[in-house]
Amino acid sequence: MSRPGNTSHITDSTKEADAPEGVDVTEVRSDRGQPRPSGLEIARMPSAAERTRTLVQSTCSAVLIVPGLVGSAGARPERLSDLLAPLARSVGPDGEVFLVYPADSPAVRAATHAQDDELAAVLELTDVAPVSVPNRIRGRAWLSGWVTLVPGMAEPGRMMLRLEVGDGSVDDLWGAESVEPEDFARAQPDPLVEHEAELLQHLHSAHGEQVRTLSSLLGERRPRCAHDRAVPVALDRFGLRVHFTTAHGDSRPADRSFDARFEFPEPVRDIVGLRRAMHTLFEAAEG
Repeated sequence: MSRPGNTSHITDSTKEADAPEGVDVTEVRSDRGQPRPSGLEIARMPSAAERTRTLVQSTCSAVLIVPGLVGSAGARPERLSDLLAPLARSVGPDGEVFLVYPADSPAVRAATHAQDDELAAVLELTDVAPVSVPNRIRGRAWLSGWVTLVPGMAEPGRMMLRLEVGDGSVDDLWGAESVEPEDFARAQPDPLVEHEAELLQHLHSAHGEQVRTLSSLLGERRPRCAHDRAVPVALDRFGLRVHFTTAHGDSRPADRSFDARFEFPEPVRDIVGLRRAMHTLFEAAEG
C-alpha cells in the first residue's frame, strides 16, 4: 500500500526542474503532446487490454472504418464519419464487440453485401478529456477484425453488427501498446468508467481549490511559484492525474505546465471507495 498522495510520476513541459528523489521528471510526450510515463508509473497502471476495454465501454466517440466505403457511400467524409459512428456498443462474453446502427446505415449495407458474409473493418475510439485543457485528446484505441450481421437482435429500424476482434492497439496517456484478442476478452473495464467524466467535471467545478492544494504534495519537487490552475484530467481506480499550470509573470519565462499523478492508498472498486480515497488525498494535501 502506498502513502496517500504518493506522486509516482511527474511529466513536465519544460526542462527547468531537477529530478527529485523518487519522482520522474523526464519529458516523455506522445505525438499529440500528452505527457507520458517513463518508468516509475508502470508499477501501478491498467494493462493495455484493460485500457482498451475501458474505452470501448466508455462514452468516448467511436467510428467503424470500412476500407473502400468512403468512395462508395455517397456522403462527404465528415458526414460519413457520423454515419459510421455506432448508436450503441457493448462487449460480448468472448470479447466480440457488438455495434448497433440504423438499418439503412452504410456500415449495415456494407456488411450485408460483403463476400463470404465477412467484412474487414477497424473500430477506432477517440478519448477526449471532459474538461478544458490543452491537448484534450487523451488517447485512441483501434480494434480490427471482421464484421458480420446479427439479425433479430436490435429494435425495429436498427441492426446489430458483430466485430470479431483480430488484433488491437492503444495509444494514450500511459503509452502505445498492442492488444491481443485473448487479453481483450479477459480484461475488465475500469470500475469508474461510467462516472469518470462527471466526476472529473465535478472535481473541477466544485472542488477546484482542493485540487489545487494537491500541489503541496509535490513539496520541493517544483519551483517556488504559485500554481494558477490545476485541472483534473484523468481518473481511474489507481489514482488521479492533474494538469498544473504555473504563471511566472511578465518578467519571467513563459508559463509552465506539467502533469502529476496522485496515487490512492489502494485501488478503488466503486464510488464509495473513491470518496474515501479522495478524502484521504485531500487530507494529506491539507496536512
